[in-house]
Amino acid sequence: MTNLTRRTILGAAASLGGAALLTNRAAAQARPGVLRMGLSAWPPNLQPWPSTGASAGTVKMLIHRRLTRFDEKGEVQGELAHSIELDAERAWVFKLRPEAVFHNGEKVTSEDVKWTIEQVAAERSTAYYRTQMQLIERVETPDPHTVRLVMKQPVATVPLWFANYNMAIVWRGSRDMNAAVGCGPYRVASQERGSWMELQAAPNYWVPGLPRSRTIRMTIYADENLRLAALQSGDVDIIEYVPWSGMAAVDADPRLKLDAQMGPFMDILFNGTRPPFNNPLVRRAVAHAVKREDIVRVAFSGRGAPIEGIPIVEGTPWWDAELSKGHAYNPERAKALLAQAGFPNGFSTTLLATSQFGMHKDTAEISQQYLAAIGIQAELRLTDWSTRVSAGIRGQYDIAIHGVSADFNDPDGLTVVLDTSLSAAHGRSFGLSTPRTVELLGKGRAEFDTAKRVEIYKDMQRAALEEVPVVALAWREQGYGFDRRLTGFANLPGAVSTSSGALLEFAALG
Repeated sequence: MTNLTRRTILGAAASLGGAALLTNRAAAQARPGVLRMGLSAWPPNLQPWPSTGASAGTVKMLIHRRLTRFDEKGEVQGELAHSIELDAERAWVFKLRPEAVFHNGEKVTSEDVKWTIEQVAAERSTAYYRTQMQLIERVETPDPHTVRLVMKQPVATVPLWFANYNMAIVWRGSRDMNAAVGCGPYRVASQERGSWMELQAAPNYWVPGLPRSRTIRMTIYADENLRLAALQSGDVDIIEYVPWSGMAAVDADPRLKLDAQMGPFMDILFNGTRPPFNNPLVRRAVAHAVKREDIVRVAFSGRGAPIEGIPIVEGTPWWDAELSKGHAYNPERAKALLAQAGFPNGFSTTLLATSQFGMHKDTAEISQQYLAAIGIQAELRLTDWSTRVSAGIRGQYDIAIHGVSADFNDPDGLTVVLDTSLSAAHGRSFGLSTPRTVELLGKGRAEFDTAKRVEIYKDMQRAALEEVPVVALAWREQGYGFDRRLTGFANLPGAVSTSSGALLEFAALG
């Protein structure tokens, strides 16, 4: 991974459409240098390190920079770092770009990186990557542009960690994390809470010629049909989370493009702090209870694929045909597991989901029906997205539906979903004990030999099929839709699709 360079990504963009609504075309006129985007949710906050969803992540990636980023092939490359090396002692050495500056004019230095890592790793931190940063024994700063990470144990995937959109490098003088000083291409200029947010190009952004659009105006369309209609009517130039029912119609619209990637997936999470979901037999029963094909058909209009095991991508070295069927639909097996767990007549529970995204609501309703068929009567709790995030972090649920993506395409990217020893997050089961899965994730992370990592991760899948830290349900296509005149933007492949917002600094209407 030596000499990783930051490339300008000018990809062929794709987009989409659906059933348009009549709008005021005068209000829809674009201003020169302004890119208009439709977001699916208002960011609960813009604190740089906690995870509050992909929409918030898009905004954070434009305000801040990370040590690394993903290129159009999903491979890691430098962002604030212009080179990355593993030295003879297996410490990771990052060389920083000397031209990088924060929005307040201060230079980005190794001390800022060190301070950021220390804040993320702190005992009271609520950061998404807190546990990973605690695997760093010490951060050395031999000069202002060199960061050396001495690990407590060997870790092969450290550069991938720092590409996550929750790992922004923040100016060490920042005190209010809701207004942390970043070094990205944009700053928040104005906003109306819950409705819109306007980002303006930072006057001292340190990459020549960027950002290409001086302003990004983000309008919130929680209703996916209204979001799609805004794209088709010309009210916005690009939207995230194109509804699956509208993807085919977009392909027929000569003014629009669709760029969709398979990689994010839907799953069921558990609260393991109390019965019955602290019992792995019950969790395994849930895993065998749901017929995934119905979720793909109803929630995603066929634009997805069932997952009947651990969400390892087929075609990668880590995938195994037999293990991929380890949680196959089998209602009789599910009932037998419930009886073995002491619930021959089933039980009642609650199922948390959000009403804000159709994919969550549809997945929840289908799962509810199949759980009822094996005797688990689950009362639906449908909330707005912010409430769903809060309840997930606090463990205020029995079981929950979630949509998620691995952090990256290497199996270590599934740590965010499978490692139940990590701090609480809305996209991970709450309070579960899955020691074998956690141990094997760590073992794979520490191994640098690819062949050995393959075998370790297959063992990890076997452990996870028994301990059930999560029930994976279905891959889904994730699409951005945009005006054909838009250049410079592309949907990143597989698991890193949710990091595509970082490429908006390259985007502009032609």
